[in-house]
Amino acid sequence: MPLPLIFILVTVMIDAMGVGLILPVMPDLIREVRGGGLSDAALWGGVLATGFAAMQFLFGPVLGGLSDRFGRRPVLLLALVVMTVDYGVMALAGSVWLLLIGRLVGGVTAATHATASAYMADISPAQDRAARFGLIGAAFGAGFVLGPLMG
Repeated sequence: MPLPLIFILVTVMIDAMGVGLILPVMPDLIREVRGGGLSDAALWGGVLATGFAAMQFLFGPVLGGLSDRFGRRPVLLLALVVMTVDYGVMALAGSVWLLLIGRLVGGVTAATHATASAYMADISPAQDRAARFGLIGAAFGAGFVLGPLMG
C-alpha cells in the first residue's frame, strides 16, 4: 500500500477517534475540574460535544480552502500536530473553560475529512477511486469504534 494512502487512512482514523475518545471519560473529567453532580457534568458534556461538532461544521470548508491554496498534506499534518498538542492541554486542563477551548480547537483540527477525501482523489487513479473512498469510510468507522474503546 502506498505511503500517501496510509497517511490519509491514518489521518481519517485519528480524526474519527477524536470524536469518541473523550466521551467515556468526559463525565468524570468534568466533575474533577468543575465539581458538582452528574447532571452538571452532563450539561457541560453536551456543551463540549456541541462545540466540537459546530467547529467541525464551520471549519470544514475553511480547511478545504486552505488545502486548495497551500496543499493537502501540509494542512493535514498541521491539523494532526495541533490536535496532538490540544489533547495534551485537555489532559492537563484545570478548568472547564480550558476543556471547552480544547474541544473547540479539537473540532477545528478534526474538520479534515473533506481535505482527506480530496487528497485521496488527487492520489488515486480513476479506476481505484471508488475502492479507496471505501477505505476512507472503513478508516472512519474503525476510528469511531476505537476512540471510545481507548477512552
